[in-house]
Amino acid sequence: MRASRFILASLFALAIAFAPALAEARAGASTSMGSSGSRTYSAPPTTRTAPSTAAPMQRSMTPQTAPSSPALAPAPARPGFFSGSPFMSGLMGGLIGAGIGGMLFGGGMFHGVSGFGGFLGLLIQIFLVVVIVRFVIRLFFGHRQPAMAGGPAMFTPGDMPIGGGSAAPAQPVVQIAPADYQAFEQLLQGVQAAWSSHDVRALSGMSTPEMASYFAEQLSDQVSRGVRNMVTDVKLDQGDLADAWAENGREYARVAMKFSMIDVTRDSAGRVVDGNATVRSQATEVWTFLRAPGGHWLLSAIQQAG
Repeated sequence: MRASRFILASLFALAIAFAPALAEARAGASTSMGSSGSRTYSAPPTTRTAPSTAAPMQRSMTPQTAPSSPALAPAPARPGFFSGSPFMSGLMGGLIGAGIGGMLFGGGMFHGVSGFGGFLGLLIQIFLVVVIVRFVIRLFFGHRQPAMAGGPAMFTPGDMPIGGGSAAPAQPVVQIAPADYQAFEQLLQGVQAAWSSHDVRALSGMSTPEMASYFAEQLSDQVSRGVRNMVTDVKLDQGDLADAWAENGREYARVAMKFSMIDVTRDSAGRVVDGNATVRSQATEVWTFLRAPGGHWLLSAIQQAG
């Protein structure tokens, strides 16, 4: 009995350690998508707001040039513990579902654990196994770089790095003025508001045709599933410039932004199916903006950076 209980506790701890978090459903659906000109597939420089390397593009209409030699090919990403194994992922999900089912239908979280002492012993075992599992994960997979705390509550142009960056040093540098930072913040809030109201026309006026098409596709998926994501009370907590440049008659700026919001998804009956209506969530993303010289900025890409 003790052995079986410890095995169950171990499996439950593994399920907790590797169960994926609920996907945030804000504009962009927590994906990296869009185009940043010739730097679409080049990681933006890290900043105080986004000290970790941003995720590579998952969707883009910009063709990716194949490396000229194997030496230039990027190293493949190291797979996760259960990466590429639907069986193991399904097994972990099934264990959690079985435990919850036992609670709902009278069998208890793990059928066979009776009495307060037995339940307390199980909790202690789970706690110990979670500690061991997390230690092993950190030992073999390393530590995540912690997010930087503090910082200004808005953009501080005087402290922002400006320049072409290392991806294309020959490209002209674009100077970003305080009015541009104000436009970036307004676009952040405006895009989330149009997303929440399913206003595809407004999204088209604030983003490139490519980004507008992605937004429209994601919103249609919500309609098909009978849910609606609402992102409200968006506040920029910190932001800075990663790089800015000009090419092919357009000006680009990649901007790291850390913002908080109320991010809730409801079903057709108004019930919350994802998110929390009273607790703010936070995101860190790198948004690429482009404009014709003298024109207004448009959102052309989003990359996850948190």
